[in-house]
Amino acid sequence: MIDNPCVRNCCLDQADICLGCGRHVDEITGWHQATDVEKQQILQKAAARLQQREAQKTQASLGKPT
Repeated sequence: MIDNPCVRNCCLDQADICLGCGRHVDEITGWHQATDVEKQQILQKAAARLQQREAQKTQASLGKPT
């Protein structure tokens, strides 16, 4: 069984992506119905989204255009 990745920092951005866990609102609401394979895919997408957000924040802090 794969644990729910919620970090209790639930706030959605303009694209309906959670700022805390990186999941899309549809992935959050469908988590309990998802298979383990689907959950792994969701986790991979969420991690990539969070990594991209961090990279954008770093670029912005360095004054580089995103």
